[in-house]
Amino acid sequence: MTVSVTGGSAGGASRPRIRHNDYSPLTPAPLGAWTPSLTATVVIPAHGRQRALDLTLAALAAQTYPSSLTEVVVVDDRSDQPLRLPALRPPNTRLIVSPSGGWGAGHAVNAGIAAAGGEIVQRLDADMVIGREHLEALFRWHHLTDYVVTIGGKKFSDGSLPTPEAVFEAVGTGTLDSLFPPGDLVSSSTEETIRRLDGLRASRNPYQVCTGPTVSLRRALLDEVRGFDPDVVRGQDTEFAYRLAQAGAVFVPDMDARAVHLGLPAQRGEHREAVVRLVETHLAHKVPLRRDLRKNPARRWLVPYVEVVLDVAGAGEAEIRAAVDGVLGGAPSDVAVTLLAPWTALDGVRPAPGTPAFDLALVRDVYGPDGRVRFAEEAAPTAAPVPFRYTAPLALAPSGDALARMTAAMVEERLGLLVVEDSDGRTALLERTEAAARARLLAGPGEASEDVIAQTHGVRRARPGDFRAPQKDGPARAAASGDRANGADAGDRAHGAAGRAPADRNRAEGRAAGGRNGADGGGPGQAPEPEPERRGRRGLFRRS
Repeated sequence: MTVSVTGGSAGGASRPRIRHNDYSPLTPAPLGAWTPSLTATVVIPAHGRQRALDLTLAALAAQTYPSSLTEVVVVDDRSDQPLRLPALRPPNTRLIVSPSGGWGAGHAVNAGIAAAGGEIVQRLDADMVIGREHLEALFRWHHLTDYVVTIGGKKFSDGSLPTPEAVFEAVGTGTLDSLFPPGDLVSSSTEETIRRLDGLRASRNPYQVCTGPTVSLRRALLDEVRGFDPDVVRGQDTEFAYRLAQAGAVFVPDMDARAVHLGLPAQRGEHREAVVRLVETHLAHKVPLRRDLRKNPARRWLVPYVEVVLDVAGAGEAEIRAAVDGVLGGAPSDVAVTLLAPWTALDGVRPAPGTPAFDLALVRDVYGPDGRVRFAEEAAPTAAPVPFRYTAPLALAPSGDALARMTAAMVEERLGLLVVEDSDGRTALLERTEAAARARLLAGPGEASEDVIAQTHGVRRARPGDFRAPQKDGPARAAASGDRANGADAGDRAHGAAGRAPADRNRAEGRAAGGRNGADGGGPGQAPEPEPERRGRRGLFRRS
């Protein structure tokens, strides 16, 4: 087993410095030619469909990954007819019932995770018949490094179901095609996307193909993102994968991990449009990178696109208000502002007018009811699940379209960090959350995160004026962007920005992102276009 290593290590696994999602530095061992050592738990959420579950467990009983290292946890999501464990199943298999207080696959998977003891956790649908080397193919990557998420292949079968004994025999002898002839199977659009994007090495947003039927990762990475969001009842796999991306994960599909999904995908069913609307409702709130789902700048969303962190200690109330209003009234509109100052010093005291404490107290009174503004004494270690964080002194607070233009540059150039420095030497940082998370994971003792991000994503240095609105937009446009006649920079606040009409702000966001309605969005009724050569929508999710 070979791996090119340049970086730290943890838990016996190397940590190579993978750029974007190009996992080429990792070379997995050939199937059957290595010795596994990591324990694994396969978590199967299930609701009804006992016959399909029986086939899934029969296939799991014939895997090449050692059964001594594997346990299976089936979670009955409160089926109308309680599920049972069949006789033909892996030796270390348990059945638990999803706890009260929730429902759905995400809730059930979390229950399985809580019961899991493996170093690797495999999430597997209860209607998947996997090939004999499926687990081995996915798990071999986790023996190389600890920050990859592996994705298995699948094709769909709408035919009659075989017996568990026939599945066990076919899987164990490597003759699954005899039960499910390839010509009778329906291809998965996920597999087509994986092939088109060089196994996701060339993908800008690889989390979007991580749609759940067969996915595995290290337990530590799973704990980092705190499992599935039980409030997302459809699309929970994509939302989960998005948070993994923000934690710095690399997504590795392995098409040697073959599987047959029993039944056609939900988006081909009778209620396709209703399913799409339900999924997109959740993703619009929880996945800010889906710019195509956030067309209306007047809306408020659960997860912002950018967190703006401003150090306001010692600043006057008027200066702070001008900066905050400039951010909230600018583009993009889905932002949050975190104000750093000694706020706890104000507790239980009545500051005297004319003192810095009085100004801070007044600012807290002004913005306290606004859910977009937060108060902290220091920034959180990560902005996750927010995909971008802009950290600056008050003088470099963005306004108008400056922040939209900066994030657009980050997306277009696939940067991990944008360093903006003005003529007075003041510096603002716009970081991509996934890049910052990967840097924290990989940096050696005393190594600057900027140096790591330069290797994994790229760093650009710029001046505030690089993100001014073009002169051709005219005086009115320049004023709305926060520019003044004498040449303002990204730190200049335009009081008029806060009062800009929503339609104008929507156009501003689209223009700043190169006419794509946000940093990576698509046109009306169209999925975003993270890959220039790919247009349109396939299934429920944009594929990239």
